[in-house]
Amino acid sequence: MDENVQKAVDLILYSEYTIAFTGAGISVESGIPPFRGENGLWSKYDPNALDLGNFHLNPVEAWKVIKEIFYDFFGEAKPNDAHLVLAELEKQGLVKAIITQNIDNLHYDAGSREVYEFHGNSRMLVCPYCDKKVVAEETDLNYIPLCDKCHAVLKPDFIFFGEGIPEEAYKKSVEAAQKADLVIIIGSTGEVVPAASIPPFAKQNGAKVIEINPEESSFTGSITDIFLKGKATEVMKEILNGIKQKI
Repeated sequence: MDENVQKAVDLILYSEYTIAFTGAGISVESGIPPFRGENGLWSKYDPNALDLGNFHLNPVEAWKVIKEIFYDFFGEAKPNDAHLVLAELEKQGLVKAIITQNIDNLHYDAGSREVYEFHGNSRMLVCPYCDKKVVAEETDLNYIPLCDKCHAVLKPDFIFFGEGIPEEAYKKSVEAAQKADLVIIIGSTGEVVPAASIPPFAKQNGAKVIEINPEESSFTGSITDIFLKGKATEVMKEILNGIKQKI
């Protein structure tokens, strides 16, 4: 076993409160591209579809893009081994919470339950006026979804440009970062704020930081204690195997 993987395994086993912080990179191996970058979704789609003001002005046009990306395309994605390993570590009590920037529901689908969705999720639809929520899977998205209470156009329950971070997810994320003595960063470049402030906040409170990324990120030279370069699925499987050998 790689020496750094062994060190990571030991940190996880002896930690009292480990949290995971995940970004778009953990879902790439499930077939979901990141939003930004050369092959990102915004190179193909107009990000204006997720602008809150535009959504209210042009809900029909916005929903065409939203349905194609988040329900037709993302809906086919399945949790990969990195998601599944995190869910297993949660079941074993070795990971207390997952803070994710992702809205793809894959942590939830993998079996993780203590998941703080920093940017919301696409699992639910919400009325912007009365806050009523419905399950997206139970809604016929071939038609523009309307609130049966006030007849407004429903929107996915994730943040659009122009919206703030969900209050409960933010509060729980900060509380988890305060309690953490170990943070496992997976697939995050550290460039999306305010989410990117969570791992440094935990570090300031004394947490050790393991980072798993295919390339160095803005976290690597600033807060990371152990950098494990590679695919999230491969590294997480190595870590799980290392844990199994020790317990």
